Amino acid sequence: MKGGMLEENIVEEPHSVSSPRRTLSFSKKRKATVSILDPDDKTSGSGVSGEHGPKPSEVYGFVGSITTVVATAIFLVWAYVPEPWLHSVGIFYYPNRYWALAVPTYAMVTVVLALVFYIGLNFMSSPPPTSLNTIFDDFSREPADFVTVATGDDQPIEPISDIGIDRINEIMFSDVK
Repeated sequence: MKGGMLEENIVEEPHSVSSPRRTLSFSKKRKATVSILDPDDKTSGSGVSGEHGPKPSEVYGFVGSITTVVATAIFLVWAYVPEPWLHSVGIFYYPNRYWALAVPTYAMVTVVLALVFYIGLNFMSSPPPTSLNTIFDDFSREPADFVTVATGDDQPIEPISDIGIDRINEIMFSDVK
């Protein structure tokens, strides 16, 4: 075992998958090989985040999560710590405590009203249930008169078409007495 690797002379190819613990090669020239790297081995050159450092999305996610935690802590301190304690620490300027309740309440009401408006807009833009536009549109196709000469298993598939409402009613409600 050399350098914490089970298999020596592994050359990474374009068709290989690399992870911190093992490398899988899917080359057509050679059979799939698996090598397991020692996590304590620093000579291999491949770290957890790869050769080129962390991805921008990872950095943005990390910064976003830290910012969210810090902003939540500041909000909770501002909303719940008594004013004499803030003055004793040296914080004299901060927004009125009214906004600690008003901003979240306004935000929730805005979200609810946006959902109600969106649903109402969808109801207004859709045709009523009694309209024929709910059955037919510009892309509706009547079943074509498709005559087949082949019999048995050699019958071709019929062309795509819509099933008429009279046929659907006949199938669904023919047993009702």
